[in-house]
Amino acid sequence: MINTGVISFVSGAIFFLVLTLVLLTGQQGRSRKNALKFASVVSTVWLGFTAVTIYYEAAFFSYLVEPVRSFSWLLFLGFVLVSSVTDTRLADTHLRKATIIAASYTVLLTTMVLYRIFAGAGSINYLGFDLLYAGFLVVSIVGLVLVEQIMRNAHIESRRAVKYLCIGLGVIFAYDFYLYSNALLFQGLDVNAWEARGFVNAMAVPVLAIAIARDPRLSLDIFVSRRMVFHTTALLGTGLYLLAMGMGGYYIRTQGGEWGTVIQVIFLFGAGLMLMVLLFSGRVRASLRVFINKHFFQYKYDYRDEWLRFIQTLSSGQPDDRLRERAIHSIAEIIDSPGGILWMRQMNRFVPVASWQMPVSSSDVIKSDHPLIQFMAAREWLIDIDEYERDPALYNNLEIPEWLRKMQHAWLVVPLIVHDHMLGFIILAHSPAQRHFNWEDSDLVKTAGRQAAVHLAQLEASQGLAEAKQFEARNRMSSYVMHDLKNLIAQLSLVVTNAGKHKNNPRFMEDAIATVDNSVQKMNRLLEHLRSDSTQTKETESIELCATLRDVVQTMSSGKPVPTLDCQARDINILADRDRFGAIIGHLIRNAQDATADDGRVIVRLFKRNVHATIEVQDSGCGMDSDFIKDRLFRPFDSTKGKAGMGIGVYETRDYIHKLGGDLEVISRVGEGSTFRIHLTISDKNSNAVQLQA
Repeated sequence: MINTGVISFVSGAIFFLVLTLVLLTGQQGRSRKNALKFASVVSTVWLGFTAVTIYYEAAFFSYLVEPVRSFSWLLFLGFVLVSSVTDTRLADTHLRKATIIAASYTVLLTTMVLYRIFAGAGSINYLGFDLLYAGFLVVSIVGLVLVEQIMRNAHIESRRAVKYLCIGLGVIFAYDFYLYSNALLFQGLDVNAWEARGFVNAMAVPVLAIAIARDPRLSLDIFVSRRMVFHTTALLGTGLYLLAMGMGGYYIRTQGGEWGTVIQVIFLFGAGLMLMVLLFSGRVRASLRVFINKHFFQYKYDYRDEWLRFIQTLSSGQPDDRLRERAIHSIAEIIDSPGGILWMRQMNRFVPVASWQMPVSSSDVIKSDHPLIQFMAAREWLIDIDEYERDPALYNNLEIPEWLRKMQHAWLVVPLIVHDHMLGFIILAHSPAQRHFNWEDSDLVKTAGRQAAVHLAQLEASQGLAEAKQFEARNRMSSYVMHDLKNLIAQLSLVVTNAGKHKNNPRFMEDAIATVDNSVQKMNRLLEHLRSDSTQTKETESIELCATLRDVVQTMSSGKPVPTLDCQARDINILADRDRFGAIIGHLIRNAQDATADDGRVIVRLFKRNVHATIEVQDSGCGMDSDFIKDRLFRPFDSTKGKAGMGIGVYETRDYIHKLGGDLEVISRVGEGSTFRIHLTISDKNSNAVQLQA
């Protein structure tokens, strides 16, 4: 009868032999992997040699190989430990010294074994201790210390692989520690514990295999065909199924009484029939194949390269330069499709808006409530036309438009979804190279479709924004024109009101004619701006601020209180449109007059600070609180004048001052008045000619 120890060590040898054969595959020349190969080969030899010695009842001779086996694992642990040291030269030096010491100790242990073989038992005892067992105990302690140091010094990102390596080798060295410490304590080996040693080593191999699979420096580079894994998995599942059914049949037989045998036969026959149905079910086999491909294999695509190529194709060129065609091309390129057509939502239907290397008809329109659209929006599925033709039940017998079924070369319908909203879809042509369209192709194309949908949605949003800006510009310009016209009408109204009293006064008539002429010129310029469809003014004219302010103050002197001008600096020039600049200063003066009693004061000041000119419009009116300034003052179309105001004067003033590169500051207190302070950069042309007034 074969000894239990033989079975134990043969099992360990078989496990390590498989590990060795696996390690011999893949890339060579990696020091850590070479050390692991050496340790695995020596362990295989040691376990096999030990099984032979047990079989021939000469087990002690196995100690001739065990020191080399222990040395090989210590050498491998040394390679793993020094890999965490940043100074490679220092690490190599330490590893070289440690290797010499371990090799010398191995030679010492081997010498002790040979001496004991020739001199007999008890020849190397000291004070009742077996020095050979003590030597092997020291090796196990050193191994445990190295395992602990590796786990302690491992980087966080590498602990995922290192922990299994430490567990596997830690179990081997821990069992050796128990074996030899027990031998020293009781003056002899525990035979049962020693014979179980092979099983312990065998159990450590799967744990080491997990560590090897997770460590890129120990990569196996093994390829196992999907077909082999599929049939192996199917066979394993069948075996587990039959085992479960057998246990169920046995339970029925023992608990079923006199009908137990009959029920057992019926149960097992029904289980076999069910197994045959499952094995020959195409859907079950396809689901199993997808499961294996997802969880046991590297993916079909190099996703980094595919995504870089997709983004490059999609984002090349200008955003609005044939983006729709690029979206089709970028998705078709993934599966080698030669062409495609893009449909986009327009109101309550989807219409073809672009094509790439594929003919399209403008009559191929589909309603947004069509079952095909509803199905893709709800499921977010790709529609494989070929698969639909073979088995419509896979798509719940979905209704497909007749023009789509008759379309030549139509293959895939890819939904374009943004935030659960279906923006459109792409129909791709048959690929000459793509024979099988599986779950991985579907996932990649569907994800690319989502990304393309985002770009297309941005394109639509930018186009809509551009149109909205055109309307906004026209509306804003109209508001500015109306505001300026309101001021001109106010000036002309004063002329008409005073004409009855002063029509015989030649000086009044001259002023009236000058006012009307000025108003006509301003209205003509406003019409020119309106015809040119632009609110941008030509800021190329150099204007002298004091003279400009004097003209504005004179124009606004028809209102009360009459504004006064205080020019503390002269010959200050800025680049601006004279009429537009005069208009915004007039807005501020008009607002100051409206907020101030007739016996109050409105003062316009001009002074210079460094390279900036500062204009102040100060009044002694009712003032404003901080909340009004923050929330309402600069809000367009928000007026405190009722129907008499439009609420864009201050907004227009700040907007234009910012366009000139300046700033507008507002200081106000309720009941005390307000000050609008404008800061502008002086034109370089005349900045050196400023003269302060004494």
